[in-house]
Amino acid sequence: MRKWARKFAWRVIALLALSAAVLLVVRAYDSQRGPQLEAWHTFVPKELHRKDLDRSGWTEYLMSEAAIFDSVRAEVTQKLPPGERVPVNRYFDGSPIYPGRFPQDWNRSYLLEPDGTVRGAVLFLHGLTDSPYSLRHIARLYRALGYVAIAIRLPGHGTVPAGLTDIAWEDWLAATRLAAREAQRRIGPTQPFHIVGFSNGGALAMMYALDALDDTGLRRPDRITLISPMIGITAFARFAGLAGLPAMFPPFAKAAWLSVVPEFNPFKYNSFPVNGARQSHLLTSALQSKVASRAADGRLAELPPILTFQSVMDFTVSTRAILSGLYAHLPANGSELVLFDVNRNTKFGPLLSSASDTMLARVLPDPPRRFRTTIITNADADRPEVVERVTEAGADTEQVNELGLVYPFDVYSLSHVALPFPTNDSLYGLQPDPTEDFGIHLGAVAARGERGALIVSMDSLLRMSSNPFFPYLIRRIEEPLTQASSRQALRHDQADTGRR
Repeated sequence: MRKWARKFAWRVIALLALSAAVLLVVRAYDSQRGPQLEAWHTFVPKELHRKDLDRSGWTEYLMSEAAIFDSVRAEVTQKLPPGERVPVNRYFDGSPIYPGRFPQDWNRSYLLEPDGTVRGAVLFLHGLTDSPYSLRHIARLYRALGYVAIAIRLPGHGTVPAGLTDIAWEDWLAATRLAAREAQRRIGPTQPFHIVGFSNGGALAMMYALDALDDTGLRRPDRITLISPMIGITAFARFAGLAGLPAMFPPFAKAAWLSVVPEFNPFKYNSFPVNGARQSHLLTSALQSKVASRAADGRLAELPPILTFQSVMDFTVSTRAILSGLYAHLPANGSELVLFDVNRNTKFGPLLSSASDTMLARVLPDPPRRFRTTIITNADADRPEVVERVTEAGADTEQVNELGLVYPFDVYSLSHVALPFPTNDSLYGLQPDPTEDFGIHLGAVAARGERGALIVSMDSLLRMSSNPFFPYLIRRIEEPLTQASSRQALRHDQADTGRR
C-alpha cells in the first residue's frame, strides 16, 4: 500500500511539473505577440530605494527626481527613432502630450502652500502606474483651506513604465515616510496631519498609519481619506510573478510585461510590468495581515477616523476586500464608507450583467455596523436623480437625503479610476476645461467605427474616467476641515477675549 501511495505521489508531482512547464512555454510563446518593447520599456531610471529614502529629506528627493527626469530625456526622448517621433507618443518632445511642454509637469512631486496662515498639512499618495496629477483637485481644496499639500511621486512612477520593474513596495512605503517627515517639519506639534490615498496609495496610507501605532518616530495622522483603496486585488496578481519567469531568457523579455501598449497618456503609464502586479499583491497581503494582527491586539482603536470612497463596480481592486479586510475590523471610531452604486436608471437593460445589479447587496453586511455607511444611488429606478442613503454607525434604519445630482444617462457605473476627477478635468473629464490643455481629452472620447482601426482597445476608451458626483466627494472631504477651522477660530477669539 505504501509503495502504491509513493508511486501515486510521484505521478502527481510529475504531472504538476509537466503542467507548469507547459504553462511556462505557453506564456513564453504568448508574450511574443503584440508590439515590441521600446526604450521606455527597457531603460530603468536610477531611483532611490528604501535605505536611501530613509536617510533623505524632501530637498534631496527632489534633486534625485530632477536627475531621473533628465536621464529619461537623455536616454529615451533624445534617442527616439524616427518611427516613434509621432504625436501620440508622450516621450516625443514634439508631441502635444509631451509632459515637458506643459506649464507644470504633474508627473513630478509638488508642494502647495496656502496664501495665509498654515493650519495643517496633508500628504497625497497616488496609485499604481499613476502620478501626482490624480489628486491635484483635492490638493487645491486643502491649500485653499490653509493646509500645506504635499504630493510625492512614488518611486518608479511618472517617468517610464520600466521604472516599475526595479521597485519594491517597501520603497513606496519609505517614500511615504519621507513625505510625512516633510509634512511634520512644516507644521506645529498640535496642528492636524491628514493623509489622502488613491488606489495603491490607499494601501500605503493604511500601512503608514498602522506602522505609526508602533513607531513613535512617525507622526500619526489625524484623519485618513481613501479613494478606491487597494486593500485587496484580483487573485491573478498572486501568481503574476510566475508569468514573468520566461523573461529570465533574453529572447522572452516581453514576458516581464502583462501589457505593452502605446504611451499616449501624459500622466499615467499604459504598459504594465509583471513586477507592478506582484508588488501590489505583496503590499495588500502585508496590509491585510497587519490589520488582522492589530485588530487582534486591540490597537485599531488608536487609528483616526477613516473616510473611504469606493465604486461598487471596480475592475482593479476588490470592493469586498475593503469591507472584509479593513472595515470589518475597525472599532466604532467615526469611520465611514461611501459607496457609489450602479446607475439603476440606465437603459442598457439586458446588456448589464446580473452580478452588477446585485453587487451592492452581496458585499455590504446587514446593519447595524460599527461604521457609518453612505450609498449614492438613484432615488428610484425610473429617475436619474441620485440620493444619499445614510445608515449611521450602530443604527438599523437609514436616512435618505436629496443631493441635486444626476447620473448621466449614458453612464452605467463609475469605475476605479474615475472617483478623484471632476467632469471638467482637462484630461479625464466628460466636459474638459478649455482653459487647460494637455494635448488630448481622454474622458471625452466617444468613439464609433470599426474595430482594429485604433491603437488602443475600446475598453480603455469606454471606461468611465471622471466622477459626476465629484462635488459630493469634495464636499464630504471639506466638511471636517471647515468645522475644524471654525473651532480653531473660536478658540482663538476666546483666547483674545481672555487676554483683554
